[in-house]
Amino acid sequence: MSQHRIIVATGNAGKMKEFRMILANLGLEVFSMKDAGVTADIVEDGTTFAENAEIKARSVWEQTGDIVLADDSGLVVDYLGGEPGIYSARYLGEDTSYEVKNQVIIDRLAGAKEEERTARFVCAIAAVLPDGRVLHTEGVVEGIIAHRPAGNGGFGYDPIFYLPEYGVTSAELPAEEKNAVSHRGKALRAMERLLGSVLGMDFTETSGCGPCAETGEPGGKVRVSAEAGAAETAGRGR
Repeated sequence: MSQHRIIVATGNAGKMKEFRMILANLGLEVFSMKDAGVTADIVEDGTTFAENAEIKARSVWEQTGDIVLADDSGLVVDYLGGEPGIYSARYLGEDTSYEVKNQVIIDRLAGAKEEERTARFVCAIAAVLPDGRVLHTEGVVEGIIAHRPAGNGGFGYDPIFYLPEYGVTSAELPAEEKNAVSHRGKALRAMERLLGSVLGMDFTETSGCGPCAETGEPGGKVRVSAEAGAAETAGRGR
């Protein structure tokens, strides 16, 4: 594959910093939509995180033909049947504060037993390649819903997402440690390796089947799909 730039279908500066940092080893320039001069009115009408990520990536790819990445993420609470899920950002209305959203979730779990408070952060990343192939990766972080918000770090649902192995909520973790275990970080590192394989780079941390390789990282899942079939492998755990 010839040299291409990478465009990330986002205008979020914090997200762009993370994408650029983790994808740096690919040796490609990484642009936001704004940097690339791309505007798109994207309707996220998928039914899964992966579908929404691909919708966003493909919308920008249709305008540029570059390597385009997009992510979709959210909180999945088992006791609530998977809510807020793909509607995490729009849960209770886009203008509703996360302080309110978090308290509503805590209140809805008032009758839940401790073992019923399980939840996870999920991030799906899609990459559309110049030839139209689509790559997918997913990162997952398992936890439980806390009984009360705690911590001032992070954002969104972080103050109510308790990580038993650390004994704190996601909002209480130091930023560097949080980035190392985050769902987006896992999905991005998996995508870095998958793109590296597709681009012909030697990523010794991966093993597997050419463009479709396991990350070997808990909570990371990768697959590559194309119009004429798909190959898939997964490695997922707590």
